[in-house]
Amino acid sequence: MLLFQAIQSADRRLAGAERVVVMALTALMTCIMMAQVVLRYFFSAPLFWAEEIAVQLLVFITLVGLSLLVRAGELVTIDFLPRALSPRGRHGLAVVLGVAFLALLGFVAWLGWAWIVRPDVQLEIGATTRLPRWYTYALLPGAMLAMALHQFAGVLRHLRDLAGAPA
Repeated sequence: MLLFQAIQSADRRLAGAERVVVMALTALMTCIMMAQVVLRYFFSAPLFWAEEIAVQLLVFITLVGLSLLVRAGELVTIDFLPRALSPRGRHGLAVVLGVAFLALLGFVAWLGWAWIVRPDVQLEIGATTRLPRWYTYALLPGAMLAMALHQFAGVLRHLRDLAGAPA
């Protein structure tokens, strides 16, 4: 039971940190784009790097936001089968699907990491920022691992509920 509580606590702390990151990145992207508009249209001096950074921030926000959706269990689903099942059947199905999704997340994280460490990817640099792109790409396996932690915690919650659900 102590391990269960530790995993759930880590899951909550990670979700809290992700919320802060998403809010900060959204505010940063908004400020950059507002500055870009003002500088471009009022001073005819656009920020040459603004679009590249904004796209990277949007990717970061999207991946971290997906992780939060996994935590909340709010990904798009087809729910006609779970609605037809008993509470015990719903939890059992959630465990099976959760384990399959967990395996998929691990596989995508592994693929992402294998891609990032390739020498040709390590040499890529941004067109306007001249920064290496691998740091942007590195968020993919990181986000997949965060989603995997959320999914694992959710599977454990369903297993607990499965043990206590009526037949």
